[in-house]
Amino acid sequence: MQGGSNRLLTPEEVASWLKVSEITVKNKYRAWGLRPQKVGRLLRFRERDIVAYLDDNYG
Repeated sequence: MQGGSNRLLTPEEVASWLKVSEITVKNKYRAWGLRPQKVGRLLRFRERDIVAYLDDNYG
């Protein structure tokens, strides 16, 4: 398994981690190939998916 956990992150937490705006995360997650986990109508992202994205694209 890649790094990171199954912990769910909000778009705000992902934006803070990546140093981009929350709007950027909401507009670009599909282009980045991130699969959101829907909690009701809310978007959440698995920490391990963000780590994998960073490793694949910037590692």
